[in-house]
Amino acid sequence: MNIKATDTSEHWSEIISPKGSLFDIRLKEVWRYRDLILLFVKRDLASQYRQTILGPLWHIIQPVFTTFTFLVLFNKIAKISTDQLPPVLFYMSSITIWNYFSACLNSTSGTFTSNAGIFGKVYFPRLVMPLSTIISNMAKFGIQLGLLTCMILYYSFSGQYHVEPGVHIFLLPVIVMLMAGMGLGVGIIISSLTTKYRDLNIFIGFGVGLLMYITPVAYPLSFLEQSQYKVYIQWNPLTPLVEGFRYAVFGTGTFNGGMFIYSICCTALFLFMGVMIFSKVERTFMDTV
Repeated sequence: MNIKATDTSEHWSEIISPKGSLFDIRLKEVWRYRDLILLFVKRDLASQYRQTILGPLWHIIQPVFTTFTFLVLFNKIAKISTDQLPPVLFYMSSITIWNYFSACLNSTSGTFTSNAGIFGKVYFPRLVMPLSTIISNMAKFGIQLGLLTCMILYYSFSGQYHVEPGVHIFLLPVIVMLMAGMGLGVGIIISSLTTKYRDLNIFIGFGVGLLMYITPVAYPLSFLEQSQYKVYIQWNPLTPLVEGFRYAVFGTGTFNGGMFIYSICCTALFLFMGVMIFSKVERTFMDTV
């Protein structure tokens, strides 16, 4: 009996190999898994509203109550000016962009510790997970931006304040992308460090709250004109973005092109550092988580 040799060569659709260097990021691989990113986005959106009574309404209730608190504390009691903007619009616009940044930072800062189970079972580019949370937080931001738009229309139709449309509105998507980049960069740096230093999980809880008060969210930068602390607040890379967001929406406020470029550079730096550290830690994090 003659036995013919058969071709037993196998064709693999995916070959997993160790990274050769710190700069071996493989962003093309992340792009190939874009369907998985969308799957995680749908999962995040569904899990946010599961077993809740009000569902997406919580994204409206939270900025409304925060705006009311700021209105009482900073406007009525502390008598802090709002750059000639109606206080409600000033606080709501600040809260809208700040909530997006803090949501991105908080959700990405726990990437390794909160997903250790799935990371240990199946392979996919780990950067997919924080990217999906950045995108899913856009839904919350969209709801709150819609609420802000409704308030602007109310003030406009009631004659209390009229927003003049202009080219400054084109800054809006740029600032949102920079806020997302800043939250992603800082978040994955913290996530990488928490694999060894769990204390950062405790710090991030109140650290974001403290960061809000050294960023002109509840007050305009012009309020610190005569203050010795203005230089420290001004060099906070989030300051030009928050001020720029109000300028993009209303066309008024403190907006400096040089400081805005500074924020862009800081965002790029944090993203670069974050991806580098994240790429290094993902090789061995299962041994320490």
